[in-house]
Amino acid sequence: MNPTQDRRALITGANRGIGFAIAQGLIAKGYEVIITSRSREKAQQSAQKLQSKVIPIELDVSDERSINQALETLRPQIDRLDVLVNNAGVYPDEGVNILTISRELLDLTINANTFGPIRMVQAFLPLLEKSPDARVINLSSGYGAIEDLSADVPSYCLSKLALNGATIMLAQALQAKNIVINAVCPGWVRTDMGGASAPRSPEQGADTAIWLATEAPRNISGKFLRDRKIISF
Repeated sequence: MNPTQDRRALITGANRGIGFAIAQGLIAKGYEVIITSRSREKAQQSAQKLQSKVIPIELDVSDERSINQALETLRPQIDRLDVLVNNAGVYPDEGVNILTISRELLDLTINANTFGPIRMVQAFLPLLEKSPDARVINLSSGYGAIEDLSADVPSYCLSKLALNGATIMLAQALQAKNIVINAVCPGWVRTDMGGASAPRSPEQGADTAIWLATEAPRNISGKFLRDRKIISF
C-alpha cells in the first residue's frame, strides 16, 4: 500500500509559484490537496490545471473571518488534516526602507506573513490533531535570518523573522500534540515575487517543503531549513 494514500494537505497561496509546485509534488506522491487563494476563481483555475483530486477554496490568510469561513466550508468534506503548508505571503517593500516605511505597510505585511500562519495553525488545529502524522511547514525566507536582515526590505524581513520565532514557539506548544512544525527558506525562486532573474525554479524552491511534508524524520521540529538541511535562525 502507498504510505501516503489518503493523506491530505492544505496549501495556502497555492494558485501559482512555489505553492502550486508544492501542490504538484504532493499530488505526485498520492496526496489529496486543498489549494487556497484569495480569489475563488484563481483557486478553481489552478485546480483544473492540476487535473487531480483537488479541493479549491477561497481563503485570505490576512483575514480571520476568511480563515474561519474556509474552515467551515471544509469541515463537511474532510475528517482530518495531515499537512498544513503556510505558503501565502506578501512582499510590498519596494521603494521603502526601515527609516521611511509606514505603520500601515508594516501592519499589512506582518498580518499576512506572520499572523496569518499563526491563525491558520490555531484554526485548523482540531483537524491536525486527528492525524497520526501531522506536519506543518511555514514558508519563510533567508531574509528572516538574523544575519541576512536588510534595512531595505524592512516589513518583509521583520515578518519572516517573527515567523521564524513563531515556528519555534509553535513547535514547543505542539510537541505534546504530536505535531511537528518547521520553517523553510526556499531560496531565490523564479516567481512573481522573486522575479524572472532568480536562479531557482518553483520546483526547486518547493523541494524541502515537500520533503518535510512527506519523508523528513519527525524528530526535526522547530527548525529552519534550506535544501533539506537545518540552518541557523
